[in-house]
Amino acid sequence: MLFTAPKLPDEFSSVVALIDDLRGKLCHQLLNQPKRWMGVLRRQTFARAIQGSNSIEGYVVSRDDAIAAIEGELPLDTATESWKAVTGYQEAMSYILQLADDPHYVHNEGTIRSLHYMMIGYDLSKHPGRWRPGTIYVRHEPTGEIVYEGPDADLVPGLMREMIDTMNAPGKTPSVVRAAMTHLNLVMIHPFSDGNGRMARALQTMVLSRDGILDPRFSSIEEYLGRNTQEYYAVLGQVGQGAWHPENDPLPWIRFCLTAHYRQAEALLRRSKEFERFWHEIEGELKRRSMNDRMALALFDAAFGFAVRNSTYRAAVEVSEEVAGKDLRAMVAADMLIPRGEKRGRTYTASEWLNDMRQRTREIRYVTDPFSSQVATSPP
Repeated sequence: MLFTAPKLPDEFSSVVALIDDLRGKLCHQLLNQPKRWMGVLRRQTFARAIQGSNSIEGYVVSRDDAIAAIEGELPLDTATESWKAVTGYQEAMSYILQLADDPHYVHNEGTIRSLHYMMIGYDLSKHPGRWRPGTIYVRHEPTGEIVYEGPDADLVPGLMREMIDTMNAPGKTPSVVRAAMTHLNLVMIHPFSDGNGRMARALQTMVLSRDGILDPRFSSIEEYLGRNTQEYYAVLGQVGQGAWHPENDPLPWIRFCLTAHYRQAEALLRRSKEFERFWHEIEGELKRRSMNDRMALALFDAAFGFAVRNSTYRAAVEVSEEVAGKDLRAMVAADMLIPRGEKRGRTYTASEWLNDMRQRTREIRYVTDPFSSQVATSPP
């Protein structure tokens, strides 16, 4: 027996409709924009998701290093265990992206085990790619208190087969709810010795990506979960009540996930509008200064808080190291970028001029409770 989604109350169904409407607006916004900056938005969103999901487990890296992991670069900081965790997670998520539109793929035990191995294969003591061999407890780190005990290890193979069957089963349950229930069941079964939270969040994104609602990077709520970790743990604790209780009501968890999906889509729609406005501003400025329009991609990353490298810039615009270096020096000379560090460790960040332009193109940030229609604003 697994946690199963009940018939949704009318207010939940209304929120699902609101999410679908918001995603439709986001899809329209993205489809009608220049493809060049779409790649930047997609890459930045992927980096935020990777950073968010790993931060929940205490593996903290900068967004710049999350971008480095995506690009196959070395970290700007020292290669720590957090770096290994992030690169493993990036590899697993990249595989999920590959499977998103594969017409021959069906969810299966082998793929789930393989994803787990990609995530934590750097530490063989954690049994990567294998079901846990014994009892597992989740402790509250500050106090050492046991807050959850997983089901008996002998039950894990059967429970995972049942979960995989539900992932493959057709039905009328909305995708966001099916994905939320996959997340809940994986994290409550706790089938692995470590990495259960990361796997649960990855599989939630996987279910959404297979339904083809939106680009998988724009379907994930991992960034939101990373920013709302205490609330995330609190609702899992409320539903789980300390042990394997699949008879418990999952509606608080579903409500939390629907709110997360709405707010994440809200944030992405705001960012896409900001990108559109910034694109027109920077494109006009480059034209006025008779500078190559490919430089906009470096200015985008810098303006949105990412450090720019020669290697990532030249890969993005498909030029040689020499041409990339010339471009970056030109942007420094034009007071658009500021160089940091020396030689191969050199990065480029936004100048005061570029930051001022970024501020002018910001949207007001709305934070909505889709269940009550209450809207709050925060400074841009």
